Amino acid sequence: MHRIVVAIGGGEIRNKTTLEIDRYIAGLGKRHARGERGYALFFPTASHDSKPYFNSFRKTYTSEFDMKSDVALVVTGEMSRQAIVDKIQKADLIYVGGGDTAFLIQTWQEMNLDMDIIKAYLNGVPLAGLSAGGICWFEKVYSDSDIIAGKGSGYMLLDGLGLLQGCCCPHYDERGEFDQIVANSNATALAIESDAAAVFVDEELVGALSSGGKVYLISPDGKGGVIKEEVPLL
Repeated sequence: MHRIVVAIGGGEIRNKTTLEIDRYIAGLGKRHARGERGYALFFPTASHDSKPYFNSFRKTYTSEFDMKSDVALVVTGEMSRQAIVDKIQKADLIYVGGGDTAFLIQTWQEMNLDMDIIKAYLNGVPLAGLSAGGICWFEKVYSDSDIIAGKGSGYMLLDGLGLLQGCCCPHYDERGEFDQIVANSNATALAIESDAAAVFVDEELVGALSSGGKVYLISPDGKGGVIKEEVPLL
């Protein structure tokens, strides 16, 4: 079974702006379930275990796609680590919500939950996520964590979980300054607009999904600028 990651650049699951992308993701979970009712596990870690966020997820993945939706509460202490691991092991789909990327990564690593999630991924469970939950899988991420945490007013590059190679920027339609980050580097980066997603199969980028947005590969041109290549839709 192939290993699949769907990284969504942003959007509002509550307002169903990513609905067509979610339809694709739900299909992955149902395929993994092999004829049984699919079990979708939602991690709202980056939003400090926001229960309204989970309710929005459930209204889409249960009401629209008839999957059993469940939540892993990591931050509030309401669930033991073993209870969360048990849910991971049952999941046909793991979806990670948006919020504070640095907080998400640090919290998972402190509990070693990143290793449990990656183990499930290596066993064929598709991973998906939006904004912080979409970019956390990369080696480097362009994040607004300092802004969210009230520690500063600028964006920064953070170390991600390293499952996928390279650097990724979410909400690219709002963060055009990322071009200069790439121009000053020596590597190609991935930039995902809101309501768009990049799809990886066996850690290789295979195409894009769209509910209105686009996905780009951005490379330095060696002259202080960048070269943009739109990733084709699947």
